Amino acid sequence: MSAHRKKITVVGSGFVGATAAHWAASKELGDVCLIDIIEGMPQGKALDLMQASPVEDFDSNVVGTNNYADTADSDVVIITAGLPRKPGMSRDDLLAKNTSIVKAVTEQIAKYSPNAHLIIVSNPLDAMVYVAQKVSGFPTNRVMGMAGVLDAARFQAFIAMELKVSVENVNAFVLGGHGDSMVPLPRYTTVAGIPLPELMPAAKIEELVNRTRNGGAEIVNLLKTGSAFFAPSASAVQMAEAILKDKKRILPCAAYCDKEYGVGGYYVGVPAKLGGNGVEQVIEIKLLPEEKAAFDKSVAAVRELVKHLPL
Repeated sequence: MSAHRKKITVVGSGFVGATAAHWAASKELGDVCLIDIIEGMPQGKALDLMQASPVEDFDSNVVGTNNYADTADSDVVIITAGLPRKPGMSRDDLLAKNTSIVKAVTEQIAKYSPNAHLIIVSNPLDAMVYVAQKVSGFPTNRVMGMAGVLDAARFQAFIAMELKVSVENVNAFVLGGHGDSMVPLPRYTTVAGIPLPELMPAAKIEELVNRTRNGGAEIVNLLKTGSAFFAPSASAVQMAEAILKDKKRILPCAAYCDKEYGVGGYYVGVPAKLGGNGVEQVIEIKLLPEEKAAFDKSVAAVRELVKHLPL
Protein backbone atom coordinates (compact mmCIF):
# COMPACT_ATOMS: atom_id res chain seq x y z
CA MET A 1 0.00 0.00 0.00
CA SER A 2 1.45 3.39 -0.94
CA ALA A 3 0.84 6.32 1.36
CA HIS A 4 0.11 9.58 -0.39
CA ARG A 5 2.99 12.03 -0.17
CA LYS A 6 2.05 15.64 0.23
CA LYS A 7 2.84 17.93 -2.66
CA ILE A 8 3.90 21.56 -2.40
CA THR A 9 4.12 23.75 -5.47
CA VAL A 10 6.08 26.98 -5.39
CA VAL A 11 5.24 29.43 -8.16
CA GLY A 12 8.18 31.63 -9.05
CA SER A 13 11.68 30.28 -8.60
CA GLY A 14 13.50 33.49 -7.82
CA PHE A 15 15.15 33.95 -4.44
CA VAL A 16 11.93 33.70 -2.41
CA GLY A 17 10.55 30.74 -4.35
CA ALA A 18 13.78 28.75 -4.51
CA THR A 19 14.47 29.33 -0.82
CA ALA A 20 10.89 28.28 0.06
CA ALA A 21 11.53 25.04 -1.88
CA HIS A 22 14.75 24.61 0.12
CA TRP A 23 13.01 25.03 3.52
CA ALA A 24 10.08 22.79 2.51
CA ALA A 25 12.31 20.02 1.16
CA SER A 26 14.73 20.11 4.09
CA LYS A 27 11.77 19.80 6.50
CA GLU A 28 10.50 16.85 4.42
CA LEU A 29 7.03 18.40 4.22
CA GLY A 30 6.42 16.54 0.97
CA ASP A 31 7.48 16.57 -2.66
CA VAL A 32 8.21 19.98 -4.09
CA CYS A 33 7.45 21.35 -7.54
CA LEU A 34 9.15 24.62 -8.55
CA ILE A 35 7.56 26.41 -11.50
CA ASP A 36 8.64 29.52 -13.37
CA ILE A 37 8.18 31.04 -16.84
CA ILE A 38 11.95 31.23 -17.33
CA GLU A 39 13.12 28.06 -19.08
CA GLY A 40 15.79 26.09 -17.26
CA MET A 41 15.83 28.12 -14.05
CA PRO A 42 13.38 26.02 -11.95
CA GLN A 43 14.86 22.83 -13.43
CA GLY A 44 18.39 23.90 -12.51
CA LYS A 45 17.50 24.97 -8.98
CA ALA A 46 15.48 21.78 -8.40
CA LEU A 47 18.38 19.62 -9.58
CA ASP A 48 20.77 21.54 -7.32
CA LEU A 49 18.43 20.94 -4.34
CA MET A 50 18.15 17.24 -5.18
CA GLN A 51 21.94 17.04 -5.11
CA ALA A 52 21.92 18.63 -1.65
CA SER A 53 19.53 15.96 -0.35
CA PRO A 54 22.17 13.23 0.24
CA VAL A 55 24.25 15.72 2.23
CA GLU A 56 21.36 17.03 4.31
CA ASP A 57 19.51 13.70 4.45
CA PHE A 58 16.08 14.67 3.19
CA ASP A 59 13.92 12.47 1.01
CA SER A 60 11.74 15.08 -0.62
CA ASN A 61 11.60 14.85 -4.37
CA VAL A 62 12.16 18.26 -5.98
CA VAL A 63 11.29 18.93 -9.62
CA GLY A 64 11.44 22.09 -11.69
CA THR A 65 9.10 22.85 -14.57
CA ASN A 66 7.66 25.48 -16.91
CA ASN A 67 4.44 23.50 -17.34
CA TYR A 68 1.47 23.85 -14.97
CA ALA A 69 0.34 20.29 -15.71
CA ASP A 70 3.29 19.17 -13.55
CA THR A 71 1.81 21.01 -10.55
CA ALA A 72 -1.38 18.91 -10.60
CA ASP A 73 -2.88 17.73 -7.31
CA SER A 74 -0.81 20.00 -5.09
CA ASP A 75 -1.88 20.17 -1.44
CA VAL A 76 -0.37 23.61 -0.87
CA VAL A 77 0.68 26.21 -3.43
CA ILE A 78 2.95 29.10 -2.43
CA ILE A 79 2.68 31.93 -4.95
CA THR A 80 5.75 34.18 -5.03
CA ALA A 81 5.39 35.28 -8.66
CA GLY A 82 5.35 38.97 -9.45
CA LEU A 83 7.67 41.89 -9.89
CA PRO A 84 9.81 42.66 -6.86
CA ARG A 85 10.13 46.12 -5.37
CA LYS A 86 12.99 48.32 -6.47
CA PRO A 87 14.41 51.09 -4.27
CA GLY A 88 12.01 54.04 -4.09
CA MET A 89 9.09 51.97 -5.37
CA SER A 90 5.99 51.66 -3.22
CA ARG A 91 4.23 48.32 -2.87
CA ASP A 92 1.25 49.93 -4.59
CA ASP A 93 3.26 50.73 -7.73
CA LEU A 94 3.19 47.02 -8.29
CA LEU A 95 -0.61 46.80 -8.22
CA ALA A 96 -1.58 46.62 -11.90
CA LYS A 97 1.39 44.54 -13.06
CA ASN A 98 1.23 42.02 -10.27
CA THR A 99 -2.57 41.71 -10.49
CA SER A 100 -2.24 40.41 -14.04
CA ILE A 101 0.59 38.04 -13.05
CA VAL A 102 -1.23 36.65 -9.99
CA LYS A 103 -4.46 36.30 -11.99
CA ALA A 104 -2.75 34.26 -14.74
CA VAL A 105 -0.96 32.06 -12.19
CA THR A 106 -4.07 31.45 -10.09
CA GLU A 107 -6.15 30.42 -13.13
CA GLN A 108 -3.61 27.71 -13.97
CA ILE A 109 -3.21 26.53 -10.37
CA ALA A 110 -6.99 26.32 -9.80
CA LYS A 111 -7.34 24.31 -13.00
CA TYR A 112 -4.78 21.65 -12.02
CA SER A 113 -5.12 21.65 -8.21
CA PRO A 114 -8.77 22.44 -7.40
CA ASN A 115 -8.35 21.30 -3.77
CA ALA A 116 -5.14 23.16 -2.97
CA HIS A 117 -4.56 25.70 -0.23
CA LEU A 118 -3.06 28.91 -1.62
CA ILE A 119 -0.49 30.95 0.29
CA ILE A 120 0.18 34.26 -1.45
CA VAL A 121 3.48 36.09 -0.98
CA SER A 122 3.26 38.48 -3.97
CA ASN A 123 2.95 42.23 -3.24
CA PRO A 124 0.96 44.35 -2.55
CA LEU A 125 0.05 41.39 -0.38
CA ASP A 126 -3.42 42.11 1.00
CA ALA A 127 -4.71 43.00 -2.47
CA MET A 128 -3.06 40.02 -4.20
CA VAL A 129 -4.70 37.54 -1.80
CA TYR A 130 -8.04 39.10 -2.72
CA VAL A 131 -7.21 38.65 -6.42
CA ALA A 132 -6.25 34.98 -5.93
CA GLN A 133 -9.46 34.19 -4.06
CA LYS A 134 -11.70 35.95 -6.60
CA VAL A 135 -9.95 34.36 -9.59
CA SER A 136 -9.76 30.84 -8.12
CA GLY A 137 -13.27 30.89 -6.66
CA PHE A 138 -11.83 28.79 -3.82
CA PRO A 139 -13.52 29.01 -0.41
CA THR A 140 -11.93 31.84 1.57
CA ASN A 141 -10.47 29.47 4.20
CA ARG A 142 -8.20 27.94 1.51
CA VAL A 143 -6.68 31.23 0.36
CA MET A 144 -4.43 33.29 2.63
CA GLY A 145 -1.48 35.65 2.54
CA MET A 146 1.93 35.58 4.17
CA ALA A 147 2.81 38.86 5.85
CA GLY A 148 2.11 38.70 9.56
CA VAL A 149 4.44 35.78 10.23
CA LEU A 150 7.24 37.76 8.60
CA ASP A 151 6.39 41.03 10.37
CA ALA A 152 6.17 39.20 13.72
CA ALA A 153 9.47 37.43 13.02
CA ARG A 154 11.19 40.72 12.28
CA PHE A 155 9.77 42.26 15.46
CA GLN A 156 10.85 39.16 17.44
CA ALA A 157 14.36 39.28 16.00
CA PHE A 158 14.78 42.97 16.88
CA ILE A 159 13.44 42.41 20.43
CA ALA A 160 15.80 39.45 20.99
CA MET A 161 18.75 41.45 19.64
CA GLU A 162 17.90 44.41 21.89
CA LEU A 163 17.33 42.39 25.09
CA LYS A 164 20.11 39.90 24.28
CA VAL A 165 17.81 36.92 24.86
CA SER A 166 17.01 33.83 22.83
CA VAL A 167 14.55 34.34 19.97
CA GLU A 168 12.83 31.21 21.31
CA ASN A 169 11.66 33.26 24.31
CA VAL A 170 10.07 36.01 22.25
CA ASN A 171 6.46 35.91 21.03
CA ALA A 172 5.42 38.91 18.96
CA PHE A 173 1.97 39.97 17.90
CA VAL A 174 1.10 42.03 14.82
CA LEU A 175 -2.14 42.93 13.06
CA GLY A 176 -3.14 44.79 9.93
CA GLY A 177 -1.67 45.23 6.48
CA HIS A 178 1.88 44.46 5.44
CA GLY A 179 4.17 47.48 5.45
CA ASP A 180 3.43 51.02 6.54
CA SER A 181 -0.01 50.28 8.00
CA MET A 182 1.15 47.35 10.14
CA VAL A 183 -0.16 47.34 13.72
CA PRO A 184 2.24 45.71 16.20
CA LEU A 185 0.70 45.07 19.63
CA PRO A 186 3.42 45.38 22.30
CA ARG A 187 1.04 44.54 25.17
CA TYR A 188 0.42 41.12 23.56
CA THR A 189 4.12 40.68 22.79
CA THR A 190 5.94 38.64 25.43
CA VAL A 191 9.42 37.53 26.42
CA ALA A 192 9.21 34.22 28.32
CA GLY A 193 5.62 35.16 29.12
CA ILE A 194 6.51 38.64 30.40
CA PRO A 195 4.74 41.45 28.53
CA LEU A 196 7.23 43.51 26.54
CA PRO A 197 6.30 46.89 28.14
CA GLU A 198 7.61 45.54 31.47
CA LEU A 199 11.04 44.88 29.97
CA MET A 200 11.59 47.82 27.66
CA PRO A 201 10.82 51.55 27.76
CA ALA A 202 8.04 52.79 25.47
CA ALA A 203 10.46 54.86 23.34
CA LYS A 204 12.61 51.80 22.62
CA ILE A 205 9.53 49.71 21.75
CA GLU A 206 8.41 52.45 19.34
CA GLU A 207 11.87 52.44 17.73
CA LEU A 208 11.71 48.66 17.17
CA VAL A 209 8.13 48.93 15.88
CA ASN A 210 9.27 51.44 13.27
CA ARG A 211 12.22 49.30 12.30
CA THR A 212 9.80 46.36 11.87
CA ARG A 213 7.44 48.46 9.72
CA ASN A 214 10.32 49.35 7.45
CA GLY A 215 11.96 45.94 7.71
CA GLY A 216 11.51 45.14 4.03
CA ALA A 217 12.69 48.55 2.83
CA GLU A 218 15.78 48.39 5.06
CA ILE A 219 16.83 45.18 3.32
CA VAL A 220 15.93 46.47 -0.17
CA ASN A 221 18.14 49.52 0.45
CA LEU A 222 21.04 47.36 1.63
CA LEU A 223 20.83 44.80 -1.17
CA LYS A 224 20.21 47.43 -3.88
CA THR A 225 19.29 44.76 -6.43
CA GLY A 226 16.62 42.71 -4.71
CA SER A 227 14.54 42.23 -1.60
CA ALA A 228 14.42 39.97 1.44
CA PHE A 229 14.08 36.25 0.79
CA PHE A 230 15.29 34.08 3.70
CA ALA A 231 12.70 35.25 6.24
CA PRO A 232 9.77 35.65 3.79
CA SER A 233 10.22 32.13 2.41
CA ALA A 234 10.66 30.60 5.87
CA SER A 235 7.46 32.36 6.96
CA ALA A 236 5.45 31.00 4.02
CA VAL A 237 6.75 27.49 4.70
CA GLN A 238 5.79 27.75 8.38
CA MET A 239 2.22 28.42 7.24
CA ALA A 240 2.36 25.52 4.77
CA GLU A 241 3.63 23.21 7.51
CA ALA A 242 0.76 24.16 9.85
CA ILE A 243 -1.72 23.20 7.11
CA LEU A 244 0.03 20.04 5.90
CA LYS A 245 0.48 18.70 9.45
CA ASP A 246 -2.89 19.99 10.70
CA LYS A 247 -1.07 21.73 13.53
CA LYS A 248 -3.81 24.24 14.51
CA ARG A 249 -1.11 26.86 14.98
CA ILE A 250 -2.18 30.40 15.66
CA LEU A 251 -0.20 32.54 13.27
CA PRO A 252 -0.70 36.11 12.11
CA CYS A 253 -1.65 36.05 8.44
CA ALA A 254 -3.75 37.78 5.82
CA ALA A 255 -7.06 35.98 6.32
CA TYR A 256 -10.52 36.72 5.01
CA CYS A 257 -12.54 38.75 7.51
CA ASP A 258 -16.18 39.64 7.09
CA LYS A 259 -17.90 40.04 10.46
CA GLU A 260 -14.58 39.56 12.29
CA TYR A 261 -13.26 42.92 13.49
CA GLY A 262 -16.06 44.48 11.40
CA VAL A 263 -13.87 44.28 8.29
CA GLY A 264 -16.65 43.59 5.79
CA GLY A 265 -15.19 41.13 3.32
CA TYR A 266 -11.47 41.78 2.83
CA TYR A 267 -8.19 40.04 3.50
CA VAL A 268 -6.31 41.66 6.38
CA GLY A 269 -3.63 40.64 8.84
CA VAL A 270 -5.15 38.91 11.87
CA PRO A 271 -4.23 36.03 14.19
CA ALA A 272 -5.59 32.90 12.55
CA LYS A 273 -5.69 29.22 13.43
CA LEU A 274 -4.07 27.28 10.59
CA GLY A 275 -4.75 23.57 10.21
CA GLY A 276 -5.83 20.94 7.72
CA ASN A 277 -8.76 23.10 6.63
CA GLY A 278 -6.62 26.15 6.04
CA VAL A 279 -7.76 29.17 8.03
CA GLU A 280 -9.97 27.38 10.55
CA GLN A 281 -10.65 30.37 12.77
CA VAL A 282 -9.89 34.07 12.96
CA ILE A 283 -9.03 34.94 16.56
CA GLU A 284 -10.69 38.17 17.64
CA ILE A 285 -9.06 40.11 20.44
CA LYS A 286 -10.29 43.22 22.18
CA LEU A 287 -8.43 46.25 20.93
CA LEU A 288 -7.79 49.48 22.80
CA PRO A 289 -9.18 52.58 21.05
CA GLU A 290 -5.78 53.61 19.62
CA GLU A 291 -5.08 50.05 18.42
CA LYS A 292 -8.53 49.86 16.82
CA ALA A 293 -7.91 53.19 15.09
CA ALA A 294 -4.59 51.95 13.68
CA PHE A 295 -6.19 48.67 12.59
CA ASP A 296 -9.12 50.47 10.91
CA LYS A 297 -6.64 52.68 9.05
CA SER A 298 -4.88 49.55 7.86
CA VAL A 299 -8.17 48.04 6.66
CA ALA A 300 -9.03 51.29 4.87
CA ALA A 301 -5.70 51.10 3.01
CA VAL A 302 -6.52 47.54 1.87
CA ARG A 303 -10.03 48.58 0.81
CA GLU A 304 -8.54 51.43 -1.23
CA LEU A 305 -6.14 49.04 -3.03
CA VAL A 306 -8.91 46.54 -3.77
CA LYS A 307 -11.05 49.35 -5.23
CA HIS A 308 -8.34 50.00 -7.81
CA LEU A 309 -7.81 46.37 -8.78
CA PRO A 310 -8.01 45.88 -12.56
CA LEU A 311 -10.15 42.76 -12.11
